[in-house]
Amino acid sequence: MKKATALPILVAVVLLVVGVAARAQQPGRVWRIGYVSNVEAASDSARAEAIRVVLRELGYIEGQNIATEYRYTEGKPDRLPDLLAELVRLKVDVIVVAGGSGVIRAAKNATKTIPIVMVGQGLDPVEAGLVESLARPGGNITGFTNLSGYLGGKRLELLKDAVPKVAHVAVLYQANNARNTFEFKEVLPVSARALKLTMLRREVRDANDFERAFAAIRKERSDGLLVLGDPLTNPSHKRIAAFAIKSRLPSMYGIKEAVDAGGLMFYGADLADSYRRVAYFVDKILKGAKPADLPVEQPTKFEFVLNLKTAKQIGVTIPPEVLARATKLIK
Repeated sequence: MKKATALPILVAVVLLVVGVAARAQQPGRVWRIGYVSNVEAASDSARAEAIRVVLRELGYIEGQNIATEYRYTEGKPDRLPDLLAELVRLKVDVIVVAGGSGVIRAAKNATKTIPIVMVGQGLDPVEAGLVESLARPGGNITGFTNLSGYLGGKRLELLKDAVPKVAHVAVLYQANNARNTFEFKEVLPVSARALKLTMLRREVRDANDFERAFAAIRKERSDGLLVLGDPLTNPSHKRIAAFAIKSRLPSMYGIKEAVDAGGLMFYGADLADSYRRVAYFVDKILKGAKPADLPVEQPTKFEFVLNLKTAKQIGVTIPPEVLARATKLIK
């Protein structure tokens, strides 16, 4: 009887062990990450890769325990609602939003429940109404803000230091953009007065509007160009840089890619560092942290990049003291 009783128990134990082992061999949960950027994929590749590298270091391997859904507006912000709606339908676990307040606001309008990690916000996200405070964001949004819209004064200063003869600066930017309007009206005038610079506003409303703006800049004989970063000018940085070289205009940009494409200089937050920090937000959220409790971070590292090949092409000699301040020189 004892043997008869022991056999079923032994079989049950064996089946239980086999079942546990089988479950242990099943792949774990695959987290789905949505990624939305307001530029084209090619321009954004290095930034997105910075996030992937840190996620790998944290144990998240694409195709194994995470799957990323990438969506790009390709410079057409009107596509945002549809792109974000796709990610919501896919029930992603977190959405990373790369871009300004317009992109982030679109994500906020698309979902009140899926955590959103922002990177690249140019205005104060509190003043923009995206979060309640930097320390305690509330809601479903947190992340990294580069405050680019507050750096215009520094950019004007560096442009003047690099090319002292500059007196009339054309400021090129997308019309009806909240960050640009704020920067042009509230930030730039203070520095322009201190530097004795005249600012000439040139707005573009769509991709077909650049030639009109370029013709106006040539006609008014501007001797410097400041390009504010936005969903319209950013994807057109190669076109703008080519115009500046042809017109022999010293140019300052809000995105580093413009200098790689032939623009004269860039000053702004170290975006590679910003995007690396995004991975840590994603990690914390996937481990159970709520965006409402994760403080919004601000940049601590900045870059000043000079393209010396372009300087030579347009006949500009950068003073040694300015060269010494650059974090990168393109030769």
